[in-house]
Amino acid sequence: MKPADFALAVVFVVIWGSAFSAARVVVLEWPPFWGLAYRFILTAPLLLILAWVTRSRWPSRGDLGRVVLMGLLGTGGYLALSWWAMSLIPSGLVALITASTPLVVALGEAVFLGRRPSIGAWAGLALGWAGVAVLGGARLAGHFGAPQGMGEALGVVLALGGAVCQAAGLLAFAPARGRVDLWSATAGQSLVSAAMLLVMALVMEGAPPVSGSTAVWLGLLYSVTVVGVGGYALLFVMLRRFPPSTAAALQLMAPPVAAVIGWIGLGEMLGWADVAGGVLTLSGLMLLFRARAREV
Repeated sequence: MKPADFALAVVFVVIWGSAFSAARVVVLEWPPFWGLAYRFILTAPLLLILAWVTRSRWPSRGDLGRVVLMGLLGTGGYLALSWWAMSLIPSGLVALITASTPLVVALGEAVFLGRRPSIGAWAGLALGWAGVAVLGGARLAGHFGAPQGMGEALGVVLALGGAVCQAAGLLAFAPARGRVDLWSATAGQSLVSAAMLLVMALVMEGAPPVSGSTAVWLGLLYSVTVVGVGGYALLFVMLRRFPPSTAAALQLMAPPVAAVIGWIGLGEMLGWADVAGGVLTLSGLMLLFRARAREV
């Protein structure tokens, strides 16, 4: 890998890993749906400007529904549940659990699209889901019935729900992926997500927060600019400059980086079972990606 490509890869991993910590800073002080609604309301206009500057084609009428579903499920639904989960459990743990999204996608392809996984893919699925089971079980062991345990259990369930939502959005959007421009599709998804989160926040959380600490505003600013715009720009560059297998491997590095950033920056602690579960999940994903690469 060339030095410039290596630097690009490092920045990519750090941005996506730090996204969880930035969100955690916001949800520790603000209601999660309002924090995320602010993020989408501020990000969507920036993405619309970029779509206009890059002269991106807007999705056709046939693909518009898939973009809307991606916004409702793959972006808005996924992040809504993830931000809610981060108000209950460490951001690094949420990152490790939501890394299971490709496992859900592979199962969805097998069940709904009739794509039969190879033996290697089945091994990756089994190992990955074993890791998810360890991650969830570790949060229940020793706390069953206690308030702390119930809150952590809800956080784990929400994070898993976020992974399922993201997978459903990806499966719905997949047929249109090669036909739509990435910037216009991303802008459209953000608009849909902003509308959905605004309704959810008003209904479930009441009046919006109007004040916050400096840390909250900085976390929101980081989520809007560095993650919401810069992160996607880097992702699009990565998809053009690296093979899919390399991009997938780099995405696997984001959850461990998120855990390290949460530990150093926010004082979050993960137990040995959390670490073991994360290693199993990421190892299973690596096996799955390698098996899929051979199939292609």
